[in-house]
Amino acid sequence: MQKFLSNLNKNYLFVLFIIIHVFLIKPVQVYADLPTGNAVKDPYAILRNALPIKQNEIQEIQHKLEETSDLVRGGRWPALSKTVTKCKSLVKKYKGNIINNLPTQEQKTAEAILVLINNDLELLEDEAKVKDKNSFIAIRRTILNNIGKLEELFLPETFPYEIPEEFDNLPRLLGRATVKINTSKGDMTAIIDGYNAPLTGGAFIDLVSKKFYDSLPINRAEEFFVLQTGDPEGEAIGYIDPATNQERHVPLEIRVSGETETFYNQTFEELGFYTETPTLPFATLGTLGWSHSNTEVGDGSSQFFFFLYEAELNPAGRNLIDGRNAAFGYVVNGFEVLEELTMDDKIISIDIIEGQDNLKANA
Repeated sequence: MQKFLSNLNKNYLFVLFIIIHVFLIKPVQVYADLPTGNAVKDPYAILRNALPIKQNEIQEIQHKLEETSDLVRGGRWPALSKTVTKCKSLVKKYKGNIINNLPTQEQKTAEAILVLINNDLELLEDEAKVKDKNSFIAIRRTILNNIGKLEELFLPETFPYEIPEEFDNLPRLLGRATVKINTSKGDMTAIIDGYNAPLTGGAFIDLVSKKFYDSLPINRAEEFFVLQTGDPEGEAIGYIDPATNQERHVPLEIRVSGETETFYNQTFEELGFYTETPTLPFATLGTLGWSHSNTEVGDGSSQFFFFLYEAELNPAGRNLIDGRNAAFGYVVNGFEVLEELTMDDKIISIDIIEGQDNLKANA
């Protein structure tokens, strides 16, 4: 505890908040604190940036469009028009290279997507001129979705990262999956990212396929912090593997941009990463995080939480949940449902909509 408090010595009020709510009121499994804000808070943008591809030309266009959010909020229409014009120029400039860098069988698809992107940029330019904020945002969203589809064409055919042999007995998600989370307050949709959290995402999707989460209650609800579920009925606090009759444990699993290897069972504090941001950050409402105990980082089993991002409560200069818990996906629809959930609610069911084939039972 002394070491924990020393890391928070610049945030006394938040330390007090966490001590009261986490340690004194409800001892729980999640070992986390409130993080700072992140420049990218759109889950779709985070997921696009997390794709294991290297296509700087497409990503340059993507980032320019994403950066217009501040311009839209500030009503800076001349600057918006200039940015859209620049994006059109970049599409024209990079089109040939983008197409030629793809396998032959994907080139026609890429060309068709680029035509859609260019046409929508024309519309976006018109909306900037008439200063229609809502239409501008809607068209930009369509363009960014198409950019994401274009980026997916560059995904490697084989899984790009090595998973240590010691985890060969665990299921893994070698790609992405989409799930529908039906709760007592309504439905949410989430995307699970197995590229950057294959074991965590794999454990989650495996349990979803087993209907493990159906009818389980919300067993923790901390306002502005987390909603947690996945604690099964009975004495067990995790998933008991019927093959071994033992609780299955999933290691802490975190990727960092620019690092070649995924880090397992090592916190940022242990790695000396005090200013790094994970590829999957806790930076937006509805980030899905894997729970573990207060004493071990590799004993998470089945419990997970929805992160309730609240920018006003995030202490500047600190991000203590990133690097201590693994994020493995994001809610992308149904945020109003998430904000209404309490400990009086439960998960009715979770169903896999897409990506079931990416789940592999083990190595």
